[in-house]
Amino acid sequence: MMREPEPHEMLRIIFDYAAKIANERRLEHLLKLMADMGREMIVADRCTVWLLDHQNEELYSAVAHGVPLLRMPLHAGLVGYSVTTGKPVFIDDAYQNVEFKEVLESGALAMDRKTGYRTKALMVIPFRNNNGDIMGAYQAVNKLTEDEQFSKKDMDYLTLAASYAGKSLESSLLTHEIEETQKEIIFTMGEIGESRSKETGNHVKRVAEFSYTLALGLGLSEEEAELLKIASPMHDIGKVAIPDEVLKKPGKLTDEEFTIMKTHSQVGYELLNKSNRKILKAAAIVAHQHHEKWNGLGYPQGLRGEEIHIFGRITAIADVFDALGSKRVYKAAWELDRIIDLIKEERGRHFDPQVVDVFFKLLPELLKIRDAYSDHALESN
Repeated sequence: MMREPEPHEMLRIIFDYAAKIANERRLEHLLKLMADMGREMIVADRCTVWLLDHQNEELYSAVAHGVPLLRMPLHAGLVGYSVTTGKPVFIDDAYQNVEFKEVLESGALAMDRKTGYRTKALMVIPFRNNNGDIMGAYQAVNKLTEDEQFSKKDMDYLTLAASYAGKSLESSLLTHEIEETQKEIIFTMGEIGESRSKETGNHVKRVAEFSYTLALGLGLSEEEAELLKIASPMHDIGKVAIPDEVLKKPGKLTDEEFTIMKTHSQVGYELLNKSNRKILKAAAIVAHQHHEKWNGLGYPQGLRGEEIHIFGRITAIADVFDALGSKRVYKAAWELDRIIDLIKEERGRHFDPQVVDVFFKLLPELLKIRDAYSDHALESN
């Protein structure tokens, strides 16, 4: 059994989590901090953070200790009662409770029968945004102290946590919504760039997934890999400025036409680099540098080796791998063996040798991605 935190320990818990929550803008990380803070403050076995989905009139468990993530109708269960009434729920013994007997039988106790877990004490506290609107609820299960019961003080503590976390969550949700909107715009713009040259939207999806996988394989952080995945669909956005007679020409380009085609890298950079958003800054790098070559013979700047940003070096091989394996207006799709031979030949010339090595190490995974996002899959959807 555990003991209640001493007052100085409670202050440390509150201050530690307050500092972490204040600096956290990643929604999933913030929700995990909220659940951990609630559990530690009141010494609960499990703490679940439920969020309200207004559009679908549902509640979903964004973070849950010890149980799978769940969705349920807005009015279902103790959480539904708390969220729709705005009232906290406090139960000493779930198996002896009369007031919520029917709700418990269809919810927590039914789950106990399936899992073998024994629910005793329960507490649900709704939390609100800055306007006072309910956003969701904390649900705490089973006190881990000797008496196994939550107290009035526990309710006060969890209410305090809910009040603070709810306001922080509102800010994070807004940031999350902005980022999701940016992602949608980037994919849409990337698809527009590709559709002008008669490519499918799946090209940008495949390049994004290839880039993400290679980035992780190269040891980039999850955050950096995700940033590249979001940004890479914009690699050819500059094609919007290329005339149709060049962009859609079925045969080989003349030197003059190729000079025009190469301008898409600079145009893409100039379109994107004006933004201060990190996603669009990353997209500007990818657009500018994905045709640079390790040996310095690429364009538009003729960068060499590690002068090329790692995002540009990764997207370069992801783009070529997909382009060669896809049917284009000016060529048939290459067989895999032919693509592999070319990438081997271009190791240390076109491509960063380290990126090539990781490419071959992860080739089975990359081929699965190619199959999952094939143009045939797009046509059949």
